[in-house]
Amino acid sequence: AYRDDETLKLLLDQANASDQDLKDFLLTLNNQEVESGALPEAPSLVERFVVPPFTVLDSRQGYWQDRKRLWISLGIKSESGRDVDNMVLSTDFIGSSQSRQAKLNTGASIFDPVVCEIAYRWFCPPSGIVLDPFAGGSVRGVIAGMLGRFYTGLELRAEQVAANKKQSDKIFLNSKKPKPEWITADSLKMDDILPPDFQADMIFSCPPYADLEEYSDDPADISNMAYPKFIEIYSDIINKAVKRLKNDGFIVWVVGEVRDSSGNYYGFISDTIRAFNKAGVSFYNEAILVTQVGTVALTTSRSFLSSRKLGKVHQNILVFIKGNPKTATERIGFVDCGDITDDNQIV
Repeated sequence: AYRDDETLKLLLDQANASDQDLKDFLLTLNNQEVESGALPEAPSLVERFVVPPFTVLDSRQGYWQDRKRLWISLGIKSESGRDVDNMVLSTDFIGSSQSRQAKLNTGASIFDPVVCEIAYRWFCPPSGIVLDPFAGGSVRGVIAGMLGRFYTGLELRAEQVAANKKQSDKIFLNSKKPKPEWITADSLKMDDILPPDFQADMIFSCPPYADLEEYSDDPADISNMAYPKFIEIYSDIINKAVKRLKNDGFIVWVVGEVRDSSGNYYGFISDTIRAFNKAGVSFYNEAILVTQVGTVALTTSRSFLSSRKLGKVHQNILVFIKGNPKTATERIGFVDCGDITDDNQIV
């Protein structure tokens, strides 16, 4: 047991000015001296869970950015394998928090490694098997392996898979941790590719945002399809992936809303939830990932004046459960919040 001073402070900060009795009571608790033999102060939410487990996850915070830099220092280059000059990017696409102009200035963005870390620590059992049907770059696989999870990612583009494996070979060269596996494959054909007995403990992915970013000219690439066909194939892939998830397992899906050619939203997030519900899983958690403003600040003024479009600086993290969430939580156990040491080892 602990004295939870952090919670007391939050309650004090949020107490309504008219709740004087509540504020007086909280102040009394907060000002009590720790007597000999009294309960110790509780660790902070960051110390206990890496990131406070709220429905708003703020990647702009200093502790988040420090953690992100440590992960990237392992040698993660998730932009490798992506030819930005030849990719068709929408001005609304933010991917892992960067706008089109930021991508063109700095290269393709990478999926946020801290999102990976909390997804695995919170929703995947230790030594669990992770299935990623839209693998893309290396980051989700690398961090899964460094955290002791066994990752299998399906990726349509052979050049991306080759780039991922090249990074992985270097990062895991002298490591005993499970090396991630990427398979060049169309996820729609996963039943022909994965072993019949393959069952994942967790599904974790960030799918194509419809036609906002065209990754290749491959006819099987769903980012090239008109939205109705995209949703049809996308839903089929989701259904196949869910069948590969063990009972009492979580799915973490990072996604953003998508505009059509008229500037109106398709309702991609709602379509995603419907696809998972149809596949037999329940919508259990949702969070907003607040991302860096970056170059959005440079473009929002003009676009807002001409169209009233708000500058987009967030993504949506959807969590689904197959089976019983309490049993799934018991399988995961205590949230192990290790750290990254100076020699880039995860402890």
